[in-house]
Amino acid sequence: MARKSITTAKESEMTKSSIQNNIRKLRFNTGEMTQQELADRVKVSRQTIVAIEKGSYSPSLELAFRFAQIFDTSLEEVFSYNADAVQIKKKK
Repeated sequence: MARKSITTAKESEMTKSSIQNNIRKLRFNTGEMTQQELADRVKVSRQTIVAIEKGSYSPSLELAFRFAQIFDTSLEEVFSYNADAVQIKKKK
């Protein structure tokens, strides 16, 4: 029997606040690209794009690089990591 992975609310908060992204802004600056159009170009589902934009899912490194290539920008322009947010959450 497979064990289910349970993510606590605290773990979810850490993930949600530690990695920020500019995908929504980049989509609109690129001819108002829809979530579906972006999903098709990076070969994931629209739901995955929604989850990444909301910050509830962090993409693989490979997918992150695909986003940067699609938007013709650096990885740092697409994603940023906020180490301070993780440390603040851990202290609480």
